[in-house]
Amino acid sequence: MFTSKANKIFQEVIEKYHIINTVDQPFENPFPESDLIEHLLYRKCWIDTVQWHYEDIIRDPEIDPVAALKLKRQIDASNQDRTDMVEYIDSYFLEVYKEVTPKANATINTESPAWGIDRLSILALKIYHMNEEATRADASEAHKAACKKKLDVLLEQRVDLSTAIDTLLSDIEKGDKYMKVYKQMKMYNDDELNPVLRSQK
Repeated sequence: MFTSKANKIFQEVIEKYHIINTVDQPFENPFPESDLIEHLLYRKCWIDTVQWHYEDIIRDPEIDPVAALKLKRQIDASNQDRTDMVEYIDSYFLEVYKEVTPKANATINTESPAWGIDRLSILALKIYHMNEEATRADASEAHKAACKKKLDVLLEQRVDLSTAIDTLLSDIEKGDKYMKVYKQMKMYNDDELNPVLRSQK
């Protein structure tokens, strides 16, 4: 199943990040671009993992305002990278299934395969960090028990989401579903579409 591969790669990424555990560490993709989907999945989860920790840092109530503004810009750039990677992954699937002719009664899904994979990557991060909390040595037993319950729900959610993604891919392959890629028409980074940026030209 596709998601078995994806979940394994996501786990590798998260564990690799936490060896150094800093947002400014160098990135190295172990999968060459010729291994396209593995390369994309690894890069996608790395972006998500760094951004997860950006979001932790910016919530520091003592953060320097100048540093916070710089970090906000980094989060914005990371969000754009994340969106771009989703589109690259969907483009991969469009290429894989380009010879499939959808059946006359084929339907479209509420989200594309890559947006489901985006959620799966974030879920891997939630599972990793909730497990940390459920086993944290300096936490109270009540805290660990509460986090263990949440972890169980997240693990169940991963099974359900993985099944849904694999089913969607199978349905596309059989022609029961079809997919489209809608480019994310973000407006706030565009100096023609964002009125604040436009006014400064």
